[in-house]
Order: sequence, then C-alpha cells, then structure tokens
Amino acid sequence: MSSTSVRRVENKFAGTSRYDPASAVIPRLRLYHVPMGHDSSLAVGEESVKVLHQHWKTLVGPVAAGLLVVVALAAAEALIPGNKYSAIERLAVGVVALALLIWWLLLPVLVWRTTVYELTNKRMRLRDGIVTRNGRDIPLSRITDVSFRKGVLDRLLGCGTLVVESAGEHGELALTEIPHVERVSSLLFQLVENERLGDDRVPPDRSDDRPAYD
Repeated sequence: MSSTSVRRVENKFAGTSRYDPASAVIPRLRLYHVPMGHDSSLAVGEESVKVLHQHWKTLVGPVAAGLLVVVALAAAEALIPGNKYSAIERLAVGVVALALLIWWLLLPVLVWRTTVYELTNKRMRLRDGIVTRNGRDIPLSRITDVSFRKGVLDRLLGCGTLVVESAGEHGELALTEIPHVERVSSLLFQLVENERLGDDRVPPDRSDDRPAYD
C-alpha cells in the first residue's frame, strides 16, 4: 500500500488497527454543533433565559379606540339616509373607519408584538421594528446597576419600569411597562453576578411563581 494513502491499515498478528485522520477532526466539530430548535442568533454557549414583551396594559388604549371606531361606524351607517348617494356615503365611512382601525389598533398591536426584550446568560437583547428591525445588545459584563420603578397602578397590574445602567456612551436605559418588573430585575441582577463570577449556570426563572401584585 502506498505511503501517501490517507488511511493506513496495519495488520498485527490476527488483529487489525485502522487510522483515519478525519476521526481526529470530527469530535472537535461537535463542540460547535447547533441542536435543532436552537436560536441561530445566539452565540456558542449562550442560552436564552427569558423573553419579554411589554405589559398588556399598553394595549388597553388601542383596544378601546378600536371599539369606539366600531361603535361610531355602526351609528354612522344607521344615520345615513337612504338615497342614491347612500352607497357612496357608506363606502366613504367604511374606508375612514378602516383607516382609523389600522392606525389606532393594528399598528399599536404590531408594535407591541414586535418589541422584544430578551435576557440570556451573556447579554441583554433589545429588538423592535415592524418593517425594518432595530437591535441593541448589552453585554452583561458592561451592566453596572439594575433597578426598577413602580407607580400605584403599576403595583396593581404587576408591571413597572426596568432601569439598566451600563458602562459606555448610552448610560442609563429605561424599559417601560415590563411585566413582573421586580422579579425580572432580580433575575437580571443574578445573571450579571454570574457573569462577573464566571458562572455560566442559568438561574431559575421564577417570574410567574407568585401573584402579580408586588
């Protein structure tokens, strides 16, 4: 057998040993294997801990406005007199109502749905935007302080403002209408401490363990 062969087979007595250079490479590649269902936007060794949207109270106003538009549309349709222009008038009212529903209801819902705050064991990720997406990542190692604010209504509904201070030009970041803000603040603080101590273990998420009335 040629000495330049990729594989070398040696026969010793009755046994056979086989050498394959690829076998030394494959185990290394497995370290970077991404399992099915894993978020490809996460770095190697990074785990998602919690994904947040703003509290549902941000949708109360848009939903109320949408109901008001529907009621006004029904009233306008009933008050339009029956004449040869009634079809055009009803069409015009319907178009105006549809435009108001899109502007006052659909757009706020889409903004709420596409605004995402995510905590991982390496960073804090902020994503927003309907047509175009905007993103900002804050490494946990750069976060210097975590606090929260809650008003009276916030305490009743179980939400508040999460305040994150980081080293750099952006300074303080205030995220409003965060559900279970006190528990999210504690979770983020624990993640920052783990990063500072070099501990990659993910702390348990207990944000839904207790009632929302903090």
